[in-house]
This record gives sequence, C-alpha cells and structure tokens, in this order.
Amino acid sequence: MLARVLTRLVSIAILVAAWQAAAWEAQSRLLPAPMAVLGFIVAEAKRGDLQYNVGITLLRVAIAFVIAMGLGVVLGVALGRSRKVDLALDTPLLVLLNTPALVITVLAYVWVGLTDAAAILAVVLNKLPNVAVIVREGARNLDPGLEEMARAYRLDRWTWVRDILVPQLQPYVVAAARSGLSLAWKIVLVVELLGRPDGVGFAINFYFIQSTDVAAIIGYSLVFMTVMIGIDVLLFQRLEAHVRRWR
Repeated sequence: MLARVLTRLVSIAILVAAWQAAAWEAQSRLLPAPMAVLGFIVAEAKRGDLQYNVGITLLRVAIAFVIAMGLGVVLGVALGRSRKVDLALDTPLLVLLNTPALVITVLAYVWVGLTDAAAILAVVLNKLPNVAVIVREGARNLDPGLEEMARAYRLDRWTWVRDILVPQLQPYVVAAARSGLSLAWKIVLVVELLGRPDGVGFAINFYFIQSTDVAAIIGYSLVFMTVMIGIDVLLFQRLEAHVRRWR
C-alpha cells in the first residue's frame, strides 16, 4: 500500500516538474506555472467562489448520476433478460450512444429551457445508455446453474432478485458507475458552460471570455478533477474491490 502511494506521489512530482519546466521555457501567460495556478485557487477559495461553484457542480453531477444509474440498471436488466425488449430498444440505445453530448445538451435546452432540469436531463440522456449496455451484459451472463437452482427451489421473485440477480450484477453495476461518473462530470461542465449561471463549467467559460485567464481555467479544472479522482479512489475503487473479493 505504501509503495503504491509513494509511486503515485513520485509520478505527480514528475508531472509538476515537467509543467514547471515547460512554463519556464514558454514564459507566456498562456502557460502559467504551477505556483500561479495555486495562487489563483487560494484566492478564489478565500472569496468563496471556488467552494460555491464546485458544490453546485457536484450537486448536479450527483442528481444526474443517481437518476441515470437507477434508470440504466433497470433498463439494462430488462434488455438482458428479454429478447423482445432488447430487440425493440437496441436501435434507440445505439442512436443515443452515438449522438454527440453537445447535440443532446443543446436540444435539452431548446426543449426544456435554460434550467437545471434541462441540464440534468442532458446528462441523464448521455449517461443512461452506457449504464444500460454494461448492465445488459451482466444480465445476459447470469450463472445458468444458479438459475436452474432457483427454478428447482421455486424461489419467489424477490428472493431471486436478492440472492441470484443482485450479487451477480454488482461488478457490472460498479463498473458502470465508475465509467459513468467520469462521463457525467465532463458532460455537466459542458452543460454549465453552455447555459448555466453558476458551477465549474460556468466559471471556466467566464474566465475564458472575460480575460482568457488560463491560470483560472486550469485551476478550476484541477480542483474538480481532484475531487472526482478522490471520489473514485476512496469510494468506487473500494466498492469494486469489495464486490470482486470472491475472486
């Protein structure tokens, strides 16, 4: 464990050193040094703007993530367990999967208006098909031996879901959650950039348009990336290790 932490710290140190060397060589405001970015982060945090914008974005990510995961898991199970449902919905899923996030976001704003509901809808529509496709594979690959046992013992629907379906789907759901979270927050930033009056995406757009402040753009990006990586490492990686512990 200690070796892994040290390796990560060394890799971060090398990256920061390379960034510092590149900034020193460029001598341009378009490539600020690490200390300049850190200075902006500290100043923005003192004003309270950083915490506010990051908090708003996290709230949008959380709401969209929960809705998309819930709907995606249910849809994925239905697709994996029913050939008719899979045949009927496979093409719409492919359409959503291959529609650019920007197009879905713009259409959501056109149809619903420049509201948080439209922003969350755009994220859900972008993320839901990914979750459904991953969970569908899990629902298709349930252990036939356990299925036969469930029929032999005539397990009721709730017992089958609790003891047969859920344990086997857990690795797929966690995998969908990890990939979905990384996708969701990126889309949320695009959504905020296009039409919200607050959030990390709004702040990045503001500093780009007002002054092309690259230190601000990088600062907000680094802070939010750090938060998302922290959630992945402290929550989802541990959860994934837990559901795969039997291996």
